[in-house]
Amino acid sequence: MVLGPSSKHRWAYACSKLIDEFLALAYWKEKKLPVVIARLFNTVGPRQTGRYGMVVPSFVQQALGGDPITVYGDGQQRRCFTDVRDVVRAVAGLLRHDGAVGQVYNIGSQHEITILALAERVRELTGSASPIQFVPYSRAYGEGFEDMPRRMPSLVKIQRAIGYIPGISLEQTLESVIEYYRAGLPAPA
Repeated sequence: MVLGPSSKHRWAYACSKLIDEFLALAYWKEKKLPVVIARLFNTVGPRQTGRYGMVVPSFVQQALGGDPITVYGDGQQRRCFTDVRDVVRAVAGLLRHDGAVGQVYNIGSQHEITILALAERVRELTGSASPIQFVPYSRAYGEGFEDMPRRMPSLVKIQRAIGYIPGISLEQTLESVIEYYRAGLPAPA
């Protein structure tokens, strides 16, 4: 895990999640409250909104609306997206696995894509002519914003524990999100 300086508010989110893990593990150790910690990496699926930095629904809504697809930074940041159905399967597997209690597991995918390539793929799958618009971090978040250039979870531990391997491709996930938003659009006048 990488944490930045406390003077950068960007890192408060990571720190708050880390302290929650410490507290949960302390309850397990001291009170025997059975806890399993799952770290979810970029979970995506239908019915998800574009709030709180959820890039896939934001891109899909922008593309379907004919609006510019906004990419923050240079778009070269790499992420791994996981279909919610794979996440549910992993969580259920961990809950049934007695050895998972008191442990921390990453749940995600190891198929990386740049945010720019993701925007281009969404545009292609939606048939949109939306331009891709780059927004500097400084304009979106203020001066001094820091972002991780790459986020990819190690899945070794969860694979050993329950045999978890994500089975739904990013392509399938994007198609399901696009279908969801298309179904919710009003019919053209």
